[in-house]
Amino acid sequence: MRLLALVLAVLALAIQWPLWFGRGGWLQARQLQIDLERRQATNAELEVRNAALAAEVQSLREGREAIEEQARMQLNMIRADETFFQFVPAATSPPPRSKP
Repeated sequence: MRLLALVLAVLALAIQWPLWFGRGGWLQARQLQIDLERRQATNAELEVRNAALAAEVQSLREGREAIEEQARMQLNMIRADETFFQFVPAATSPPPRSKP
């Protein structure tokens, strides 16, 4: 009787092994779920970025203000009636070393 119980226990473990540790088992399914959640979060961030870029493209197609803003920011362009002032911070030089 004891041998039969031992054989049945070993068979039960043999059946359970693929469920927990095999291909498509519980551990692999949990890892895939974590990976899916991470990718969904990345996709949500990319969708927000894409929406912002689409809005910027739409703005550039429709109005001159957006084009002017881009020219000012990226190309440092100014209008003919404007005066451009650029303030350069003073260079800090190290104190002179005294000779011994």
